[in-house]
Amino acid sequence: MWKTHNKLLIYLLWIMEIRLVSSFTSAMLCGRIPGLTLPQRQLCGEMPDALIALGEGHQLGAQECQQQFRGHRWNCSEVWQRNVFAHVIPIASREAAYTYAIASAGAAYAVTAACARGNISTCGCDVRHKAGPSTDGTPAEPWKWGGCSADVDFGMRYTRKFLDARELEHDARTLMNLHNNRAGRTLVKKMLRTDCKCHGVSGSCVMKTCWKSLPPFRLIGDKLMQKYHKAKTVQAVRGKRGLRLVISRKHGSARPAKPALVWPKRMELIYLEASPNYCERSLQTGTLGTVGRLCQRNGHGSQNCDLLCCGRGHNTQHIRRSKQCRCQFRWCCQVECELCDESYEEFTCK
Repeated sequence: MWKTHNKLLIYLLWIMEIRLVSSFTSAMLCGRIPGLTLPQRQLCGEMPDALIALGEGHQLGAQECQQQFRGHRWNCSEVWQRNVFAHVIPIASREAAYTYAIASAGAAYAVTAACARGNISTCGCDVRHKAGPSTDGTPAEPWKWGGCSADVDFGMRYTRKFLDARELEHDARTLMNLHNNRAGRTLVKKMLRTDCKCHGVSGSCVMKTCWKSLPPFRLIGDKLMQKYHKAKTVQAVRGKRGLRLVISRKHGSARPAKPALVWPKRMELIYLEASPNYCERSLQTGTLGTVGRLCQRNGHGSQNCDLLCCGRGHNTQHIRRSKQCRCQFRWCCQVECELCDESYEEFTCK
């Protein structure tokens, strides 16, 4: 009996030692990550495996933002290079609204995906979408929950705690950032899709097993881009419940004696300031300008040279290069190609 208790005590001490070492290692690693606030460092120490997924989500958001704005004057390139988990835009513009929303969506998306893969110890599949007997007496459906449904609620909770923890100022810009953070992560939940797999003899679909899964992140980026174009200008007002944001009235519209305050909808993107033209390099607005950017001389839309170069004109460079062409497969087993000369023009903004 004494030996059993002694082994149990040694085992418990061993577990405690592992946890202490793990906690100490996590604290050291989290202390070296730049740009984190104190609450974020505490969250990092509690769940370092979730922070890895959060970093993947940050990169996912950055890549999607740059993809969506690739042909615009502001192309979302400078925003993500300051700190690992910081994306600061000095101007509270429409572009800032998109940046915060896509970063929040990317974080929630990556953490949710990591839960489903089993990469985070404190979460897994969504237990609410599991097969179980009918409790209300209704006839059974020709499908049932199965597989591993995405636990998007955990991803949203962790993302909210981590990303919202850096908003410390309690001013209008903070309220704007918090609103757009929420819109981004909530969109991930709203865009969950139901995937199903058929079961039956010879490919028949006698029974289907279904689960909730994440859509391709490109669809979320596209949806947020639509919201970017419809984003609302807001202003701060102080009332009984403190500082709040309301939709700004358009200049020139008739104003009643006591205009009614209209709150922005939860899923709308909002911004406080008009966007600059992003033509010139400016440290104040955090933009690189468009000098040296590739453009299309005869193109349409935002990549047209006249539009992208802000009327400054463009440089034309004649480029000649050789590349492989007319490749043929020779038996066996070789591919033979010829070298062909190619000439083309490249246009860059002055």
